[in-house]
Amino acid sequence: MGTDGLGRDVFMRLAQGTRIAFQVGVITSCIAIPIGVLLGLIAGYFGGRVDDFVVWLYSTFAAIPGLLFILAIAMVVGKGLTGVFLGIGLTTWVGVCRLVRAETMKHRDRAYVQAARVLGYRAPRIIFRHILPNVFHIVIVTFTLRFPASVGTEVFMSFLGIGVQGEPSWGLMLNSARGRLWQGVWWEMTFVTLAVFFLVLAFNVLGDQLRDALDPRLRESGGGEGGD
Repeated sequence: MGTDGLGRDVFMRLAQGTRIAFQVGVITSCIAIPIGVLLGLIAGYFGGRVDDFVVWLYSTFAAIPGLLFILAIAMVVGKGLTGVFLGIGLTTWVGVCRLVRAETMKHRDRAYVQAARVLGYRAPRIIFRHILPNVFHIVIVTFTLRFPASVGTEVFMSFLGIGVQGEPSWGLMLNSARGRLWQGVWWEMTFVTLAVFFLVLAFNVLGDQLRDALDPRLRESGGGEGGD
């Protein structure tokens, strides 16, 4: 894969950038998904004013331009991975919150939830021991779909010089390669772009396969067609 403008091996920097990409995807998901799942479960189960507050909260976050909000948090915290983690994690929980809320509203009136209420179980036990396992497939699929989105956001932030500093991030590599294209040095930008492309493609395919495997409705419809 050649070397960059300072004689550094592009392949080694690309491999180190992969480590940073996975760190960003995993850690930001560990921040955003618990927030979205918790608020979605509470809103969907209790309804009423609790639901109104959660809807108002995620509608407010959704109305704010996401990238600008991420950049603002990163600038307040400071440049580096910490700002990237907090910026992406605290602004990307809205989607999973909406999905979990809608699914919880479907489950809260089903027979197994009503039976748990009759047995005298408290709301936290019903929510986390009974409803959450039945909506967890949404969490898994959401993780696989938001992982490449977080990586893409980190690449863009590092490209602008706001994200990772002093480490071979893919964004920094793209920014460095951009200035050498006019010299005919194409390989660094090409291989970084391919790395981003294949990572996004892999997780999108994984998300589709997990959705088909874990969604109960798709399993039931598949089983019915097979029986016919």
